[in-house]
Amino acid sequence: MTEDVPAESFYEPLGDGRFASTPATAGPWSPGLQHGGPVSALIGRAFERHDPVPGTRVARVTVEILGPVPVAELDVDVRVVRPGKRIAFLEGRITHEGRPVVHATAWRIMGAPAHLEAVAHGPMPPPLPDATRPFGDWSDLHTGGYLAAMEWRLLDGGFAEPGPGTTWARSRIPLVAGESDTPLVRALTLADSASGIGSQLDLSKWLIINTDVTVALHRDPVGEWLCMAASLDAAPGGSALCQGTLADRSGEIGRVMQTLLVDERPAT
Repeated sequence: MTEDVPAESFYEPLGDGRFASTPATAGPWSPGLQHGGPVSALIGRAFERHDPVPGTRVARVTVEILGPVPVAELDVDVRVVRPGKRIAFLEGRITHEGRPVVHATAWRIMGAPAHLEAVAHGPMPPPLPDATRPFGDWSDLHTGGYLAAMEWRLLDGGFAEPGPGTTWARSRIPLVAGESDTPLVRALTLADSASGIGSQLDLSKWLIINTDVTVALHRDPVGEWLCMAASLDAAPGGSALCQGTLADRSGEIGRVMQTLLVDERPAT
């Protein structure tokens, strides 16, 4: 990826739950439409900040993408549906000019006791490489937004190479100007890229658009760099399902799942 970073943050705060989207939020299909990563992180940030309860953490976020999210001003609103000291259920939405574009839910759960003996699962992620290989030919897609705002260290697969994929990645810029990203925000910013990293479909021929993304974390990630391994299943007459594993340098931290529409890309 050779493009310059398109902005100093993904969003500029305007006050009262309103944010101005910067060009860095744009996805690969259009410079005017946002990638799902920053959008997911923006609602996740709101979940963390809404009526926080000491000793709890947001363990699962599901983001339903109701329609294309424009690179424009957005309003974010969150409420507690089921309050509780140990378990709480939250609901949120993002609107543009009064039109809902995202609906999301989250479970906030009390942290497990510190003396719990950790249960390890899965292999350690591959080491973080010192450099990355090129993405390949993406001349027909917009790579100057979100894709340029992230730093990628591809290991297997990739956006222009069909097949399961694995990458290390981190954001070059904060989600919101003037803030440091939380562990949850870092995970959500990356997670919606699972279907791009792990697609078995040739993206030059097939359009795949996820209707949702679910991120469940059994612990918070540590450090800026996260590793994601992902793969996609699709069937004629059906749809597509992408599943991914998130990890940091110490091991796995959680899972990603997306439901996707599959269609032929229109002729250009």
